[in-house]
Amino acid sequence: MSKILVTGGSGFLGSHCIAAALAAGHEVCTTLRSPDRIPQVRAMLAAAGVHPDREVTFHAADLKRDDGWADAAAGCDYVLHTASPFPAAQPEDADDLIVPARDGALRVLRAASDANVKRVVLTSSFAAVGYGPEPAGHVYTEEDWTPVDAPNQPYILSKTIAERAAWDFVRTSGTPELSVVNPTGIFGPVLGPPLSISINIVKGLLDGAFPPELPDMRFGVVDVRDVADLHLRAMTEPAAAGERFIAVSGEPLSLLKVAAILREHLGELAAKVPSRSAPPSPDTRHRRSSSVKATQRLGWSPRRSEEAILASAESLIRFKLLDALD
Repeated sequence: MSKILVTGGSGFLGSHCIAAALAAGHEVCTTLRSPDRIPQVRAMLAAAGVHPDREVTFHAADLKRDDGWADAAAGCDYVLHTASPFPAAQPEDADDLIVPARDGALRVLRAASDANVKRVVLTSSFAAVGYGPEPAGHVYTEEDWTPVDAPNQPYILSKTIAERAAWDFVRTSGTPELSVVNPTGIFGPVLGPPLSISINIVKGLLDGAFPPELPDMRFGVVDVRDVADLHLRAMTEPAAAGERFIAVSGEPLSLLKVAAILREHLGELAAKVPSRSAPPSPDTRHRRSSSVKATQRLGWSPRRSEEAILASAESLIRFKLLDALD
């Protein structure tokens, strides 16, 4: 089997990508900002059911610095670049997000090119696809791009600019091959803290952190296990080279629908979950997207979005990460 570098191995998606790659029989190494996180990653992999004999090699590397990336990529056949800054709050200076996202992607691609890596799979985001001027009701596909000059939040800009820079690099250098995965909101089972922004939505609902009338918002949902699976498919499928793939399961869910799923299945544990929604705002955009390309070209078959939401909640309960379980 192949040797794979997964960047950002302590992240929600990165840890699941490691687990999926090991389960498929690959040799895996991963990067962390600090070796102090190695015990955390080992615990997360154990929670994912990875046999303790399946060893992972760890490398210290930071998106903001050149050190470590050449060693991490050496001898690898493929790279899954899942590491990217995703703050709990938007920074005042957009460059605090844009620079590490863009320059980090370029550092990984340079190291991969120098190491003769066959293909890099870059984790981008629906943020790089669906925040443009398209009319209401438009169904976004991989042909759509968020404009880099649109007045969007720094995170949206960072994902768009980083992905554009990655495609420009590959077009100029010719190596390595590049495939991109553009997930919507990633939910599903956590393997331990810290928690992603998406998972904190579920936690906030269960902890009673939302107002009695939920905001009128909808978002695409996809299970983290399916996003990891799509990365592995994009890694090896010849038809995936030079392509983007949106990762989403079905229609967007409203926050009210997510709340209803939790109340229906979790009983008393969902006692604090609101049951009403605020009146819709005329300025609210409900962005729909399609994963037909991934399903038809790569044979990808995601779980239902409701299953991803419940898996999020059940794992929060399992790890006692809800305030009510303290």
